[in-house]
Amino acid sequence: MPLFNQRHQQALAQRQLQGLYRQLQCVDIHSQGLNFASNDYLGLAQDPEIITAWQQGLTQYGAGSSASPLVTGFQPPHADLEQQLTEWLGYQRALLFNSGFSANQAVLFTLLQAQDHLYQDKLNHASLIEAGMLSPAKMKRFTHNNVTALERKLIPQSHNIDAASLVVTEGVFSMDGDCAPLAPLRQITDLHQSWLMVDDAHGCGVLGDTGQGSCHLAGIKADILVITFGKAFGIQGAAVLCSQETAEYLIQFARHYIYSTAMPPAQAVALSRACSLIQTQSWRREKLQALSGYLDHHLDSNIDLMPTITPIKPIIIGDSRQTMMIADQLQQRGIRVGAIRPPTVPRHSARLRITLTANHNETDIHQLAIAINEVVNEAVDVG
Repeated sequence: MPLFNQRHQQALAQRQLQGLYRQLQCVDIHSQGLNFASNDYLGLAQDPEIITAWQQGLTQYGAGSSASPLVTGFQPPHADLEQQLTEWLGYQRALLFNSGFSANQAVLFTLLQAQDHLYQDKLNHASLIEAGMLSPAKMKRFTHNNVTALERKLIPQSHNIDAASLVVTEGVFSMDGDCAPLAPLRQITDLHQSWLMVDDAHGCGVLGDTGQGSCHLAGIKADILVITFGKAFGIQGAAVLCSQETAEYLIQFARHYIYSTAMPPAQAVALSRACSLIQTQSWRREKLQALSGYLDHHLDSNIDLMPTITPIKPIIIGDSRQTMMIADQLQQRGIRVGAIRPPTVPRHSARLRITLTANHNETDIHQLAIAINEVVNEAVDVG
């Protein structure tokens, strides 16, 4: 048997044994029951206005961009969307990417050099951690949301004038739903002449007066802000918000940007419409807050629900097999929730990742709470 086959069989068997095996499921959105596993926080993925905008974009610009941005792929809808984002979020430039994963990797691969220092929150997204590991810089990870731990790592490098320092955090952490202490982080990075980069994939659209996100809520401005369009925008893609100089540097040297086909212009048209709806339809954010309180009120007190101000509501179970069993039983009742296990989260912290959307109502939340109370308590009794 070839060595590759041996490796694959052993790894897959081990993953099965550990209760960590992932399975791809084809989901029909028209018959999936109650979906509490989606990142479509504002309920825009099926919004008629956005669908119409995409259709109009297809009619006017066709199905694809046909080239990278630096060839002929950068078209008027892209320029319009970038301008809209800069005005809304308060930056000089915005660069569009096809995914948050590629945006994060483009920034870290391009900006950092061998003598530089990169500091990342331990719970940052895999795209950030992997990019840091593969970048030429020296990466150190600090305890989650611990500004003091970060400063202890920054101090030895403060007087090294030949090395740049970059601190990277998420605005809202995708698995815990908690927010980074952005104001203290901004103070510390300013004090030690470091840049601050915030990946606000799960905060943009949800937090802030008109959905500007985590940084606006905290009253700070990051040197680099990454937002993604696959969450609150309900579509796909990402943008890097930064200064004029940084944008030009990325355009010249970021391989993910230079060598990737630009997103379809019709998609940019739809994203522009989504951006407008996010800013003007504050009822979506208000509804999320109301549903969050409703869920808190109806879950049993012994349910280990992590408190958050975001639509991400984790319930810690601990054991991976038990987490999968509970998620399966909920699905049998027509309720889909995320079952998150290591290595996505730390060992012994497997959880149900419940996400609320503006498409839910109180009846949905009540049905969810009743099912969780019954299934989780039964699992605990059996365990």
